[in-house]
Amino acid sequence: MTVTILAVALITLMSFSLSSGASAQAETMAVLPGLKGVFTSTQPEGIGIIDGQLANCPTTPNCVVSQRADADHAIAPITYTTDLATARQNLVDILGVVPRTQIVQQSDDYILAMSESRLMGFVDDSEFYFPADESVIQIRAAARLGESDLGVNRRRLEQIRLAFQDLEQRTAASKTAE
Repeated sequence: MTVTILAVALITLMSFSLSSGASAQAETMAVLPGLKGVFTSTQPEGIGIIDGQLANCPTTPNCVVSQRADADHAIAPITYTTDLATARQNLVDILGVVPRTQIVQQSDDYILAMSESRLMGFVDDSEFYFPADESVIQIRAAARLGESDLGVNRRRLEQIRLAFQDLEQRTAASKTAE
């Protein structure tokens, strides 16, 4: 019982902030001693774009997806009004400042980022798909291990969405001022 309470307390302490001025690379990893790498697992199979779709979520509540999702796993895609190249670069810029997050794969229409939790080193995969001829970014985020992520993946994607919308508005305003 005590171990369960401690685990829940530690997971609850994991936080995410886009307001930090320091880059994600410069941030010191604060994983508890001896736990670094214990919760990383390997990248799951079936990740990526298959027939123009991101993978479905498993039945566990530690995943959200904007395509073909049931109510528990659904999240809206990110919309954009700029051109695709600008939208993609804006997303890359945002992911570059998300703490403990690194882009591990990217192509013209897809970005895969890996995020590591601060205390326990849990790893989550976030996917961003730019379908041709649509002004949306389809999104998916899932924990590699465990049953619940206490909403961390949903919150991370919603914070990325807010940062994206803010950056897109600034980009549009600067182009209008030119």
